[in-house]
Amino acid sequence: MKTWIEYAIIVGGIGQIFTAIIYPYIRHVVFGWYEDIKKLRPLNQQIAKTYGRYIQGLNFAFGLIAIIYAPDLIDGTPLAVALTGLIAAYWVGKIAVQFLHYPMYEIPKKMIFRIGEIGMNILFIYFAVLYTLLFVANLWEQYH
Repeated sequence: MKTWIEYAIIVGGIGQIFTAIIYPYIRHVVFGWYEDIKKLRPLNQQIAKTYGRYIQGLNFAFGLIAIIYAPDLIDGTPLAVALTGLIAAYWVGKIAVQFLHYPMYEIPKKMIFRIGEIGMNILFIYFAVLYTLLFVANLWEQYH
């Protein structure tokens, strides 16, 4: 029988996989990313595309880890501390960069994109809070 926290982790995992799947659509349709990338020199195009794939891959991998290994992410082991700390830093960093540096006013004003922006921000905050709490709990378990 799974605990409520395991379900919360699995929900987070599903959300992270969703962000990985929807990421190309957001880049292409919402941000017109591919048109902007074409303006760069070839090497810079490839670097930008590679970093985009890294982001997509990390989101997918973190989601898969959460779904498959939910109990292991709360067992207080050094690996649980390290992994939840890494994922927490990733999502907290994502939120900080997005809210402090991204010109979100440039998102098209269509209602579907506004709803999507709010939904994605809720997901990002959920991930950041979830993994930060898991990290703190694992750290506590490790040293007490």
